[in-house]
Amino acid sequence: MSTPQPPMPQAAVRDWQGGVAGSPYGGYTSPIPVVRTHLGHAIASEWTKIRSVRSTMWTLGVFLVLVVGIGLLVAALVEANASEDSLAGDNPLSFGVFGLLLGSICIITLGVLTTASEYGTGMIRTTMTACPSRSRVLTAKAIVFFAVAFSVTFVSVLLVALADVSILSGARSPSTQEWLKGTLGISLYVALLGLLSLVLGSVIRHSAGAITIMIALVLAPLVIALFMFSSALEDVRQALFDYSIPNQLSAFYTNTLSDTGPTGWDPVWIALGVTAVAFAGAIALLQKRDV
Repeated sequence: MSTPQPPMPQAAVRDWQGGVAGSPYGGYTSPIPVVRTHLGHAIASEWTKIRSVRSTMWTLGVFLVLVVGIGLLVAALVEANASEDSLAGDNPLSFGVFGLLLGSICIITLGVLTTASEYGTGMIRTTMTACPSRSRVLTAKAIVFFAVAFSVTFVSVLLVALADVSILSGARSPSTQEWLKGTLGISLYVALLGLLSLVLGSVIRHSAGAITIMIALVLAPLVIALFMFSSALEDVRQALFDYSIPNQLSAFYTNTLSDTGPTGWDPVWIALGVTAVAFAGAIALLQKRDV
């Protein structure tokens, strides 16, 4: 003998019978609220990804060790071996560039992995299914990565700058402009360099290949220029010196490898222009290529 079922509530009967006009599921109305997605949702998703993978913690950890460790070590060695008046005209912030040049490779690696690793694992299909707007996905990745890279770099170089000023007692006191360039300016530049790596990872879709290209971009121009001995190539040699990444990093500390290269905040505008063009190209390619 079957147990009588309780009657369906009248509101539920109305939902089932009425439903949404034209719904392919008859008269059923989902109790789950439908929310129109926007860029903020994509940013939240990318933030969850970048902070939950081990590669982010390891890469940024090595970056901190290189920048802070080498920066302090160089300053300590200089202070120990310098004579009383030999540092009188030097900017004490400039000794942080040694660790930052090596540390920038970590930011480059993380930038490439932020995009290219998803193509390697196939996770990009899930990402694009959840957010079909490809430009929104790349924009969210860029915003999250730039915020992380800039914050970590700024904290690192500020710690080194404060320590170097206190260690190098014989050096002069940096001006306000030198403080801004040696902390804020160089942090923007390194973050933009990492952002360019992220865009390249989206274009190449291969982690090892994109990392190799970016490291070559950082080191190759300077190395090639060092071995250009022909006078006929003097203009090319000088241009490679002027616009090499190490020389542009040095420009923030007024210690450039040449007298004709970018100065002041010029490296930031150069990096911003190159990254903007690359980002626009990556968006165009994303719209045309299969995932």
